[in-house]
Amino acid sequence: MPILTKDREYRRIDLRGLEVEGGEDGGMIVEGYACTFNQPYTLWDDGEYRVTEQIDADAFAGCDMSDVIMQYDHQGRVFARMSNGTLALRTDEHGLKMRADLSGTELGRQLYQEIRDGYTDKMSFGFSVEPETDRIEQHKDEETQRIEILRTITKIRKLYDVSAVSLPANDATEISATRSFCDGVIAEAMEERHAAEERQRKIRVIKTLLEV
Repeated sequence: MPILTKDREYRRIDLRGLEVEGGEDGGMIVEGYACTFNQPYTLWDDGEYRVTEQIDADAFAGCDMSDVIMQYDHQGRVFARMSNGTLALRTDEHGLKMRADLSGTELGRQLYQEIRDGYTDKMSFGFSVEPETDRIEQHKDEETQRIEILRTITKIRKLYDVSAVSLPANDATEISATRSFCDGVIAEAMEERHAAEERQRKIRVIKTLLEV
C-alpha cells in the first residue's frame, strides 16, 4: 500500500497496459498510459451509492510536472525521472502517455523484464487536485434506485509520480486513497436526499390539510 498524504491521490488504471521495446545503446524502454481521459471508473459502490470518476482531457493544462518520477506501487526506489531524461510524459487524445528507460539501475532492469514477460502490465499515477475545480454530478437510477455520483477532475495541480503497479489481491484497496472523498460526496448526497424526502412529506401534509 502506498503512503498517503493529506492532499495526494492515487489511481490504478486498468485500461492500457505497458509495452516494451529495445532502445538505443541497450536502453530498456517501456511505454504506457498512466491515466486515460473521459473514461469513468468506479471508486465506490455499495449498492445504494456508486461513485465514479473521470479525468477531463484538459486536466493537465498548467500542471506542475517539474520532476515526476517513476516507481513501483508508488513507493520504494526511483526507476526513472524527468530531471535526468529517463522519463518523458505527454498528453494525447487518449490520456497521459509515459515513456521510460529502465536500464539505469539493477532494479529497473528487473522491472523491465517483469513488464516484458507480462508479470506487470498496469499503471497508476499520484497527483493532487486544484481545490474546488472538480465537477460533481449526481442522479438517481430509476431502475436500481441507486444514487449515481460522477466526479470529473478538471484541473490537476501537481503530478508526483507514475507507477507500474501490481494487481491487488483485494480490489477494496484501490479506494483507500479516495475514501475521504467518497465519504464526503455520499454524505452530501444523503443530505440532499433527506431534504427532498422532507419536502415531499410537507407537501403531502399540506395537501391533506387542504382536503379536510
